Amino acid sequence: MPKKIVLLGSTGSIGCSTLKVARDLPEELEIIALAAQGSVEKLAEQARETGVKHVAIYRAELADSLRALLPDDVTIHCGPEGLIEVATLAEADTTLVAIVGTAGLQPALAAIRAGKDLAVASKEILVMAGEIVTREAQQAGVQLLPVDSEHNAIFQCLDGHRGGEKEVSRLILTASGGPFRNTPAAELPHVTLAQALKHPTWDMGRKITIDSASLFNKGLEMIEARWLFGIGMERIDVIVHPQSIIHSMVEFIDGSVLAQLSHTDMCFPIQYALTWPKRMRGGLRPLRFEELAKLEFIAPRENDFPALRLAREAGLTGGTLPAVYNAANEIAVDAFIAGRIPFPGIWDLVEKTMNSHAVQTACELEPILEADAWARTHASDLLPHV
Repeated sequence: MPKKIVLLGSTGSIGCSTLKVARDLPEELEIIALAAQGSVEKLAEQARETGVKHVAIYRAELADSLRALLPDDVTIHCGPEGLIEVATLAEADTTLVAIVGTAGLQPALAAIRAGKDLAVASKEILVMAGEIVTREAQQAGVQLLPVDSEHNAIFQCLDGHRGGEKEVSRLILTASGGPFRNTPAAELPHVTLAQALKHPTWDMGRKITIDSASLFNKGLEMIEARWLFGIGMERIDVIVHPQSIIHSMVEFIDGSVLAQLSHTDMCFPIQYALTWPKRMRGGLRPLRFEELAKLEFIAPRENDFPALRLAREAGLTGGTLPAVYNAANEIAVDAFIAGRIPFPGIWDLVEKTMNSHAVQTACELEPILEADAWARTHASDLLPHV
């Protein structure tokens, strides 16, 4: 019997790659439900292609438009409640959450509580509520399956390792360095949106591409890794690897390092997460080492790109500060896209918001959501008026 998958965020880049993986492995994976924020036509096309009987649309006002494009036997679920309804379908084995922003947090927790393995592609879930998510997953006896290429690489390197975290010296997340890894600091205030969106190796959405350029994506991944693998922030490092062939590494206390390598194709980590604990052939292209010209490793410029320093501060402080780090960054990226702040203003706005926050404990969801809302309002208030 194929593993039954609920896919939240099906119309984004991760969602589309997930559907490709499922098409390549029809005997192993079956998509049984889809959800999207508002891309009605694309969602309807995916639903017709996969034959799912459950579809969720986050923007409830679009339900009638979606209804007109789907067969009568497809159930449409609407709004935040609709995401939770499909995330917890009784017949589902795994729920993959690839929704950008905080909208995926409640469905993720609901899926865990319903006994579903959770494939995590949305950074906000673990950055904001890592303590809660990991605690509830352990209590429910379900598996957290990382979909980000970096965390999936570490997951693969640690899979089957019997020594536990005591034998791990460091987790080493690799970063492409983005389009500005060689740009002098004096030129960063003049960076344009078009330049920030030209990622050298990955084809991703607008938000994550800009986060890659600022290294905020790597800061968020550091906080995620702390929760996924139970490793302290002081043992999580970043190295710039422009070729993006090594997706991350684990250094053990004896000095040995394990690395995971593959082409820059998100289908690799998605397939491993969804077929785990098995490996399947699928439709993925293997590496040919004779075709690799070189593999480079460069220390990140943390003084010029302070997102990593701010992430360490947020992760070491804990509580609600990681949620503030994440929320303020979302506001800052939107402001940069709108032309309201220069590129370095992204870091400045996040740091000012973090410095103004009164940190609370994050054992429950309410203070986390309150901190998220506070950070968005505070960061917005700090923006220059136009």
